Amino acid sequence: MAITKPGNGGEEERAVTEGPRGRGRPQVRSDEETRALIAEAARREFATSGYAATSMESVARRAGVSTKTLYRLIPNKTALFEAMVTDRIDRFVSIVDLRACKGEGIEQALTEALSICAELMLDGEVIAVQRMILAESDRIPDIAETFYHKAIRRTEETLARWLLTQQKRGRIKLDDATSAAGMLLGMLTFQPQRAVMFGHQPPPTTEEREQRARACARLFLEGTKIDGAASP
Repeated sequence: MAITKPGNGGEEERAVTEGPRGRGRPQVRSDEETRALIAEAARREFATSGYAATSMESVARRAGVSTKTLYRLIPNKTALFEAMVTDRIDRFVSIVDLRACKGEGIEQALTEALSICAELMLDGEVIAVQRMILAESDRIPDIAETFYHKAIRRTEETLARWLLTQQKRGRIKLDDATSAAGMLLGMLTFQPQRAVMFGHQPPPTTEEREQRARACARLFLEGTKIDGAASP
């Protein structure tokens, strides 16, 4: 459990771990680590309580930080929602962009990239947040706009860059990488995502996500392979 300690010279209070403290003990978490904890807590709070019922105070409690610390890092609920959306997307983008630089076979590389996409998009809490957005977007349209531009579009753009990298290497042939990325993501996520959202099945396991990623990669590559090229 975290308690708070006022900083020197009127600085913001800082979260520290309970227990004996020596004079001048440094902050145990960086602001970046605290932001990650807050983003995780916000995702759970928005998923379970909805946007309207979620408060900055409830997220602070769930994250184990003071409200003063939360407001210092994130000024309001609108910014909190955006931070929650972009937290995992930022990590996703960096991982997929890095995977584009690897030199393994195209089928294995695409399977791994799609597995990362599936981990992001078919996570139970992420699907719960999407359900919440659909339910509340008429009253609060900004949350739908934020999710579309900061999550959906960035995911498509990241995969499109990955596909363009492979095309430049002569491994696949595409007319439009952006459209291809959208179709590929739809093939990967549409059916299981809808099944979960409408309560017909639980979120897919890690093994099920990887199996679907592998099947989608094979089907996609069959349609984009260069004439005369050997199967990957």
